[in-house]
Amino acid sequence: MHIELVEGDITTQRVDAIVNAANSSLLGGGGVDGAIHRKGGPAILEECRALRASRYGGGLPTGRAVATTAGNLPARWVIHTVGPVYREAEDLSGVLRACYTSSLAVADELGATSVAFPLISAGVYGWPPDDAIFQALTALRDATTQVESARLVLFGEHLYTLAKEIATRG
Repeated sequence: MHIELVEGDITTQRVDAIVNAANSSLLGGGGVDGAIHRKGGPAILEECRALRASRYGGGLPTGRAVATTAGNLPARWVIHTVGPVYREAEDLSGVLRACYTSSLAVADELGATSVAFPLISAGVYGWPPDDAIFQALTALRDATTQVESARLVLFGEHLYTLAKEIATRG
């Protein structure tokens, strides 16, 4: 799988699937989640409500992923995943990596060949950006998937520059 680093806005990515750093309610929120729901329109929220009413009454578990329509976004699907909240005293890096691999598994089920990821858990969930980037790249590099292209979309020049540095370290 080809992995690309991009500075930009996840909601403008022209790919088969855009990954949403969702909260467990699946009903929208702030950051990436809010932006995807706002730009994607009501169709995404409608499908999320249906998922809550059926399979995910208690919310989407951390590290898991599920797909909906992409609504008005320039993609076919949105894959929602819930990242862990960072805790210095507890190593949840495996759960964070599972967000990426679970999303790729859902992409495989959908037949998606290109997927754009935000930097999961690095916003309000408090994951240190350098480690969030390392975990994302590790998960994507080690994944077994039919996805041909994964794009890590970094919001802002600082995160993009940091990601390039971490990627060159291997």
